[in-house]
Amino acid sequence: MKRSFELLISSLAILSCSLPMLLIFILIRLKLGSPVIFKQQRPGLNGIPFDLYKFRTMTDEKDEDGNLISDEKRLTNFGRFLRRLSLDELPQLINIIKGDISFVGPRPLLMEYIPLYTPEQAKRHDVRPGMTGWAQVNGRNAISWEKKFELDVWYVENQSFLLDMKIIYLTLIKVCKQEAITQEGHVTTRKFVG
Repeated sequence: MKRSFELLISSLAILSCSLPMLLIFILIRLKLGSPVIFKQQRPGLNGIPFDLYKFRTMTDEKDEDGNLISDEKRLTNFGRFLRRLSLDELPQLINIIKGDISFVGPRPLLMEYIPLYTPEQAKRHDVRPGMTGWAQVNGRNAISWEKKFELDVWYVENQSFLLDMKIIYLTLIKVCKQEAITQEGHVTTRKFVG
């Protein structure tokens, strides 16, 4: 039932958001160049890798040695605007249609974090990851990694259709209020180191 619901809603969302997404696409192309879509491998259900899609929000600016400069310096004002309204996440509707992610589930993090999880934290991969999740509506980037993982595992053990609807509703409120988008002193949040 969840998969059928997600296919229907994500297809309708892509249709209804096609013009805004096209406008964002053009603006990113003009302001940041190519590629417009940021693609990164993330762990999905059972930790199996997939390519996550987002609208690009940073430049490719490098230092004199050819290394990318810090995220904070590469994140443009336009990129901040997209992130503040979570518009950079819209291409993930394609990930939902492909079956890589769900609307609701633990957020797909970096592949490099997998060996750092405790057995309890690794339970977050027992379900399909999501565009939003229980941790996102209970602090997002303003809470510790440990608390995020605790909330993710709670979701895995208590998931239901009604809980998903509650999380989607709370997500819309969070996006409108633009709460907990970044952790103090970071563009988004500090790296997880185990």
